[in-house]
Amino acid sequence: MSDPSVQQQQARPAVPVLHEERLDEVLGAAPERGRGRYRPHRVGMVWRSKVFRAGAVIVALVLCGLVILALVREQTGPEGFLVGLGLAVLPVPLLMAAFRWLDRVEPGPWRNLLFSFAWGACAAALVAIIANSFATRWIATATADPASADTLGATVIAPVVEESAKAAAVLLIFLFRRREFSGVVDGVVVAGFTATGFAFTENILYLGNAFGEDQLSGSSGFASVTAGTFFVRIVMSPFAHPLFTVLTGLGFGFAAVSARRHRARRIALPLLGLLLAMGLHALWNGSSSFGPYGFYAVYGIVMVPAFGLVTWLAIWSRQRELRTLAAELPAYAAAGWLTPAEPSALSSMRARGMARDLARHWQPDRTRGRAAARAVAEYESFATSLAGLRRRARHGAVGPDFGARERELLHHLWQRREVAAPALTHAALLTARPGAHHGRPLPPPYGTGNGYANGYGYGYGYGTGYGPGHTPGYGQTHGHTPGYGHTQGPPPGYAPGAYPPPQPYGGAPHSHRRPPS
Repeated sequence: MSDPSVQQQQARPAVPVLHEERLDEVLGAAPERGRGRYRPHRVGMVWRSKVFRAGAVIVALVLCGLVILALVREQTGPEGFLVGLGLAVLPVPLLMAAFRWLDRVEPGPWRNLLFSFAWGACAAALVAIIANSFATRWIATATADPASADTLGATVIAPVVEESAKAAAVLLIFLFRRREFSGVVDGVVVAGFTATGFAFTENILYLGNAFGEDQLSGSSGFASVTAGTFFVRIVMSPFAHPLFTVLTGLGFGFAAVSARRHRARRIALPLLGLLLAMGLHALWNGSSSFGPYGFYAVYGIVMVPAFGLVTWLAIWSRQRELRTLAAELPAYAAAGWLTPAEPSALSSMRARGMARDLARHWQPDRTRGRAAARAVAEYESFATSLAGLRRRARHGAVGPDFGARERELLHHLWQRREVAAPALTHAALLTARPGAHHGRPLPPPYGTGNGYANGYGYGYGYGTGYGPGHTPGYGQTHGHTPGYGHTQGPPPGYAPGAYPPPQPYGGAPHSHRRPPS
């Protein structure tokens, strides 16, 4: 009899499930590592070369970096540039670590984050310096009032130019790395890295100019312009630029999870986020014109609450990704792709970290330990992508390539399952609430217990063993008890309900239905 939970899932036509008519294709033998990748169609002959595309982007960013370096050095002088560089780099590791921590559930590739940072530090900064200078000079010439031109440039021109330049990085990744931009957290992280790079270059300019003023006036110590600029820009408001641009990232993130049929919403949300970023940036730049206490009023009444609200929203989105894992992955566990305990382990950051540590320490040497931990981390990332893909499909936010993308992720999971599944199952047991084991001892690590340990050393004991099996999840081991089998590919013709549902740990084997050898 088929599993009733699978039947219930299949009864919902709006939810993409593993339909029985295409299981033979999906559950075929897993290809070798590196194969079975879905590659979407790309237009143009030259841009099909990854080397050409990467080289073109790197060359463009390097050229922008050289130009911005020359401009900043010309304005600050050699000594001012070095002082500004040394002080401006201080908040960068902290901001990058914070955004990377937020992205731990489904870590984005470093190439996207490095591109975002480089775009903000080089391309966006160069556009801002040139456009702001040109606009300010034009306004001063047209109005014959340099003071009002500076104020108008800071409160109107600069927010529009700078936020548009930074938003371009988010837009490029949203368009050309769509598979790696799947939700709100991705928008926050990409926007945060872009703004961190922009603030880094801008801080070099401001701190370098402040140091030059101190050199001319002979000021030093806490009364110097450099100390005041450092306190305002590095100590009090290192999050200012990231906060502005994160509003744009939130707009793109909400657009990414919106249904494809809501085209107007998918266009309006990024524009709304960009307008909010410009407005908050203009309010921050114009706070000094509100009187002697205007800066502190805007900082305390607007900036700090906005920062707290955006931080809460980002953390809530991170927790929502974990809840998505717990809600979507049991369907794949019922189909045999995951063990019953894996959805619980994958939805807990503590269990995920413990699984990586277990896989590392269960290996005989450091090299294999690092490789095993890396395999578990990749497994966790692919499983998170699979759950997010299924959730977006449930809400109509995926394209016609859903099936190909799903098969690719399943194959990647299968290739790493022999290492990751035992570690995640063990971590799920270790992190379960007290009394969940009903007095039974925890299973020992690889290569111990009653189960037979093969060449991989994946024997598991105490009534349920990891060993070489025959089904994609619930086969017989070569030991004394039934266990979770791990083969290089699932058997042909496997379908939900073809085998009985998995039994709890220590349960009796299903003698009436044995998997084919």
